[in-house]
Amino acid sequence: MSAATNLQYEDRFLCSICLDVFTDPVTTSCGHNFCKKCITQYWDVHERCQCPLCKETFKSRPQLKINTFISEMVAQFRRESQQKASSSSSSEQQAAKPGEVPCDVCTGTRLKALKSCLVCLTSYCQTHLEPHLTATSLKRHQLIEPVENLESRMCRKHDKHLELFCKTDQTCVCMLCSVLDHKAHEFVPLKEEYEGKKAELEKTEAEIQQMIQKRRLKIQEIKESVKMRKDAADRQKAEGVQVLTALMESVERRLKELIKEIEDKQETTEKQAEGLIKDLEQEISELMERSSEVEQLSRSEDHLHLLQSFSSLKAALCTKDWTEVRVRPPSYEGTVGRAVETLRKDMKKLFEAAELKRVQQDAVDVTLDPDTANPYLILSDDGKQVNHGDVRKKLPDNPERFSQCVCVLAEQSFSSGRFYFEVQVKGKTKWTLGVSTESINRKGKIRLRPQNGLWTVCLRNGNEYKACAAPPVRLCLRSGPQKVGVFVDYEEGLVSFYDVDAAALIYSFTGCSFTEKLHPYLNPCNNDDGKNAAPLLITAVDLILCEDRLD
Repeated sequence: MSAATNLQYEDRFLCSICLDVFTDPVTTSCGHNFCKKCITQYWDVHERCQCPLCKETFKSRPQLKINTFISEMVAQFRRESQQKASSSSSSEQQAAKPGEVPCDVCTGTRLKALKSCLVCLTSYCQTHLEPHLTATSLKRHQLIEPVENLESRMCRKHDKHLELFCKTDQTCVCMLCSVLDHKAHEFVPLKEEYEGKKAELEKTEAEIQQMIQKRRLKIQEIKESVKMRKDAADRQKAEGVQVLTALMESVERRLKELIKEIEDKQETTEKQAEGLIKDLEQEISELMERSSEVEQLSRSEDHLHLLQSFSSLKAALCTKDWTEVRVRPPSYEGTVGRAVETLRKDMKKLFEAAELKRVQQDAVDVTLDPDTANPYLILSDDGKQVNHGDVRKKLPDNPERFSQCVCVLAEQSFSSGRFYFEVQVKGKTKWTLGVSTESINRKGKIRLRPQNGLWTVCLRNGNEYKACAAPPVRLCLRSGPQKVGVFVDYEEGLVSFYDVDAAALIYSFTGCSFTEKLHPYLNPCNNDDGKNAAPLLITAVDLILCEDRLD
């Protein structure tokens, strides 16, 4: 039988309702054949009992019986189709591997399915798929990529394939559901809902990828944060080792000095005692000689000789009075206390040096703002130094410029965090340094006090240092600083000043409440007939070494 003849032959065994090969075929009184289940469900849905093909109406629902002739013909057709499929399976087709969907029609070795039919609920290999590609009635079936569990694509209640989507209940339904259980609901074809959901999935996928990227960036951020913390911990360990090593060396050095001082005093005492003992032994030797002379003279019978010798012998017995002679013990009072005090000063130097090194880590690049400089001031081209020029320059009186106070602000401002900078004051007899608020008065006289937005220290008359608080605090410094470091912790409310070369704290303003931007503030003061001509110079920060700060 040719392929065309075979297809025509096959069409005669297809139900016009389900478009599949008859299952339990029955014949109505009008002579048309249907699957028993299909015609029964059709009449259940429609109010009139009529033939789906010729529309003949029956007064009552006919009693349906299986058409044995057609049933036998269908069974024979199925056997022939299976035999032909088994005998014509080509060598090009492959047996289904684990994880692949097998053909539901193949007997024996089941080949890999190429398509699944949503109408037949069957998966087909290339050979068994051919009727769906050529038979007119089967071409209307919906083919998809091979999938398993096709039964899950059937409505469990009506045994029809799911081809609609109920937007009201957000579920897949069959055609019968749409007219029975979901009346008045909104429906769209599965394909239409599929396209919409696919677009949503693509959008969701993009959002997921964005979330993944954000989390990868967060991982990178955390790793960098951990690295920064590790680097900070390593620096802290190195600084701790440096400080404590220097401290231990200081303790050992002061201990040696203490022991040497005590031993030197003891040695002096011992030498004194040795001298006294030597003198006493010398006198004992001399007295023993006189004792022998006395003994001999006492035995003499020569009256004249005894009398003549007695006076000289008596005179020789005049010796040193040892009654009040004692070895004075050395005084150790205050020795240990002085050593501890010296050690305490060493520790203070070390800790201040370590603190200075710590704040130097927050060093920032500071340049002076010419728009704020008083007209008497001269700024270097790089904005790193300023001095008084004696001659008032003709400059625009812009709102930022100081008109009376001979000072200047830095271009940089800070409203959070910590920052540090250093200024060389070498050769000057007066100056003022610190930080100021951005809203500081620039057109009149300025009183140097925190209440006016200024946290500064100053030098006057060559050797008078003050912290410009309210009231001012006189600072007693061992020596005048050549370079001053300024440190600010905005959140902590702290402004500290350091003698950089001595690595010593000069003064700290604590408990400050900052509410606006802060600028570094420099005032070189007047020239004073050339005595104060040296400039204030902003210098690069050179980290100090703790062990170099002990005398």
